[in-house]
Amino acid sequence: MERGREMTKKCVLYDRDCIECGECDRCDLDPEKICDNCMKCVMGDGEYRSLPIDEIRIDGQDEKSE
Repeated sequence: MERGREMTKKCVLYDRDCIECGECDRCDLDPEKICDNCMKCVMGDGEYRSLPIDEIRIDGQDEKSE
């Protein structure tokens, strides 16, 4: 994007621009709670836990063109 124009953030949950709904800030275990990075969603008694990773972004690098 050009400098001087407002850059639109992309939603991390849905294929759309960010609408500042706050859904991405909610706890996966308790949707009434704002995530505080307690890590309870990945810790526990299960043998194997995973988080899907769709993409890795590094600040300061341009997104890859497809």
